[in-house]
Amino acid sequence: MKTILVSGSSSGIGFAICEESKKQGHNVIGISRNINSQAIELGIRSYSVDVTNQNQINELVNNLTSENITIDILINNAGLLIKDKFRDTTDDTFKKVYDVNVFGLANLTRALLPIINTDGQVINISSIGGVNTSKKFPGLSAYASSKGALITLTEVLAEEYRSRPRFNCLALGSVKTKMLAEAFPGYEAKITPDEMAKQILDFAFDQNNTRNGEIITLDKGNLE
Repeated sequence: MKTILVSGSSSGIGFAICEESKKQGHNVIGISRNINSQAIELGIRSYSVDVTNQNQINELVNNLTSENITIDILINNAGLLIKDKFRDTTDDTFKKVYDVNVFGLANLTRALLPIINTDGQVINISSIGGVNTSKKFPGLSAYASSKGALITLTEVLAEEYRSRPRFNCLALGSVKTKMLAEAFPGYEAKITPDEMAKQILDFAFDQNNTRNGEIITLDKGNLE
């Protein structure tokens, strides 16, 4: 049994990860700006934490530390997507997206590192749109570039911490979420959050997995 902490846990992929982890018998901690009442009913330890708010992050760590809770797996799933033409994308738009997708996740990870077990793992959830050789989508200059930054951050931290803990990044393809539907009305992704969550957890809980500093694309249900 592992202790797993998931950011962006109130809906979509994050909630699906929490729900599936709980079904598998793991201790699950979910953090998000808004707490999902269904998560509480499922026995998921839930905290209201905005990853852009350092005070809330510090309070979370203090609460976990006071209960002697350590983390085996941190899944940095919180994310913000704003779709707009580049000519209309302002500095404020870039800042909002980067505050969540890069700075927020970096600050959360830094604060949690003292209670992440040295044989544990940090999994950053990026997007296939942030991978160098992948297809890019118009209107996502802020989002895709932030996910590219998260990929580079993963590689640097993996080198810095030398597998204690390990850092890896999963670059996901399109998933049928509310966030995607709002950005691309009418677009039908083929993968559901539940299906993607199972793939992510197969990677996270693989006892033979010793990968570190790798960027793994997860598209159409396949790890590559």
